[in-house]
Amino acid sequence: MSEEKPSLIEFPTDFNLKIMGAEHPDFVPEILKAIQSFAPNTTEANVKLRPSSGGKFVGATVTVRAENQEQLDNIYRAVTSHPMVKVVF
Repeated sequence: MSEEKPSLIEFPTDFNLKIMGAEHPDFVPEILKAIQSFAPNTTEANVKLRPSSGGKFVGATVTVRAENQEQLDNIYRAVTSHPMVKVVF
């Protein structure tokens, strides 16, 4: 039987995911689709984009309403495993 580790985050909370990926017209819709499977209320209004200086990459800060650690872990796994995503922090 495993014990749950206590979270350092107090839930529910608005959590910012910083996601880097290649500049592509489908980048935001694709990462939103991955996030919405666990946080359906996340929309484009929750996304702030910053293009890289060279224009090849884009950084997105997505604010997600996280209800618990399991939900946040699932969102993180869905985003990090997406082929369009290079880095999540």
